[in-house]
Amino acid sequence: MNPTLAPSAVIEALRAELGPQAVRAGADLPVRHHNDASGLPASVPLVVVRPADTAGVAAAMRICHAHGVAVVPQGGLTGLCGGARAAPDQVALSLERLVGIEEIDPAAATLTVRAGTPLETVQQAAADAGFFCPLDLGARGSCAIGGNLATNAGGNRVIRYGMAREMVLGLEVVLPDGGVVTSLNKMIKNNAGFDLKHLFIGSEGTLGIITRVVLRLYPKPASTLVALCAVNGYDDVLTLLASARQNLGPLLSAFEVMWPEFWQFANTHAPRARNPLADDATPYGAYVLVEALGTDEAMDTPRFEAWLGQLLEDGVVPNAAIAQSLADARAFWALRDASGEFHPLWPGHLAYDVGLPVARMEDCVIRCRAALAEAFPGIDSFYYGHIGDGNLHLIVHLPGVPKQPKDAVNAIVYGLVREFGGTVSAEHGIGTLKRPWLGHARSPEEIALMRVIKNALDPLGLLNPGKVL
Repeated sequence: MNPTLAPSAVIEALRAELGPQAVRAGADLPVRHHNDASGLPASVPLVVVRPADTAGVAAAMRICHAHGVAVVPQGGLTGLCGGARAAPDQVALSLERLVGIEEIDPAAATLTVRAGTPLETVQQAAADAGFFCPLDLGARGSCAIGGNLATNAGGNRVIRYGMAREMVLGLEVVLPDGGVVTSLNKMIKNNAGFDLKHLFIGSEGTLGIITRVVLRLYPKPASTLVALCAVNGYDDVLTLLASARQNLGPLLSAFEVMWPEFWQFANTHAPRARNPLADDATPYGAYVLVEALGTDEAMDTPRFEAWLGQLLEDGVVPNAAIAQSLADARAFWALRDASGEFHPLWPGHLAYDVGLPVARMEDCVIRCRAALAEAFPGIDSFYYGHIGDGNLHLIVHLPGVPKQPKDAVNAIVYGLVREFGGTVSAEHGIGTLKRPWLGHARSPEEIALMRVIKNALDPLGLLNPGKVL
């Protein structure tokens, strides 16, 4: 903040422009705006601004820019890397009032939506109109679509539909100085100059604040096929993946792998899960959830069953179960989604979201498991993830200590990620928590270019400062 200006001057200017209902400060500031889901210590921002439209966001940015006050955008506050956490001298700009579906265009198969709208609302609106929004995350009920794009969210169906950026046709963005760039394009083909939306998607609110979005919609699936497969080792995981790609083709929508430690945890602690392989006590090397979304149930089901039957006959998959109902499919997915049970059981556990070359992932897991056990005898480490798109998740917890050895575990995990040619963030972003490790995944030249772009769009460094860079 400009040291010559009192905080009250900024607050009063915001209230005068936006109205008292849009500006919350002091005892009136909601606790939920003190933090995101990163587990960092809470931090009370100077003020929370809650604009109801793009004009309000632009006005808030103009005022803060004029006063030299930093602004931190906040969406659903479900981010895990500290990207939405505001310091005491910063303004938290919440998009919680900037909600609503503006238009669904059946001819273009697009949906235009305000950035604060929860992802689940977007999914439901698409479904009600006879379409499908494939972006899906565990936090779907509370995460905001603008935050999903600001972090280029991944989720469960990247193997088929790509990351969040692949679903975006147009954006409206408010720049750090309050300028507005409206490019609500609906066309898949548009090569008229630079495609500016990609500057802002994945920039974690450091270059501009996304206010409105045009999303590409897809046909609603007519069939959902889910199988849970046990395999003897990672080589068979790769064989299964190659076979699924070859034989299921565009039907393949998810390929989730659980290593044995995670599988055991899921079957012990996931309340909604049901193990379809409970009658088989064989200790398998990995467990794979395969999902296929099709357009013709009469054709898709026999094709899926024949494909899996051949793998069982060949011995690639020693045991498997196919969901016979939507309830079965949800129960299968509940095993994979058991990661949500770690926090209540182990508050403060360490969670990692990394990307690795698919062929080398098992080697990295073996090395990581051994290195952690050597450094911290008795430590627990669990491995799972969206292996079809190279995304590995890792949960680490050392029992019986007042504080988890975060720095040492970070060094082990991210050191191996760099050694194996991976990335320190596959889908959760960098924020502040991963900022020290950005150089493990990006070259000095790449980081220098990021700084050039940041300085060009935000020369005063007032928009989400300290995040990513």
